[in-house]
Amino acid sequence: MIVVLMGVSGSGKSTIGKILAEQLGWTFVEADDYHPPANVEKMRRGQPLTDEDRRPWLHELRDRIDTACARGENVVLACSALKHAYQDYLERNEPACVQYVYLHGSEELIRQRLAARKGHFMNPKLLHSQFETLEPPADAIRVDIAPAPEVIAAEVKKKLGL
Repeated sequence: MIVVLMGVSGSGKSTIGKILAEQLGWTFVEADDYHPPANVEKMRRGQPLTDEDRRPWLHELRDRIDTACARGENVVLACSALKHAYQDYLERNEPACVQYVYLHGSEELIRQRLAARKGHFMNPKLLHSQFETLEPPADAIRVDIAPAPEVIAAEVKKKLGL
């Protein structure tokens, strides 16, 4: 199974993903690690990525998902997956293997978290554009990000039946 923790930057995908993967004994994959350097630099400058910018990134992620599904590897993937087109692309080859978990919260709460975050390339000025782009999957498990990360991870496990 591939659990894709999706949502805007600052929603806790990486933090929750690491906790969840550790608790389950699964592999944790950080989608940000798959961005080409040009994308990272563009985001650092506060420029939103285009669909064209995201194409090689999404291709690498889909390859990783397909490989994990073929091997029977359980993965927690922290990935924004903001648009339906991205979500559909990522699960196209293995739809039964992929489960989306939408980490949702208010723009104000996430803005506060981004302001406190250190060492991440994502420019907080891009947050509003991410909310404008966000298209959560209708069948995604929805989890509120207001509680502590450990509580959120427990809620995800409960809703997934793990």
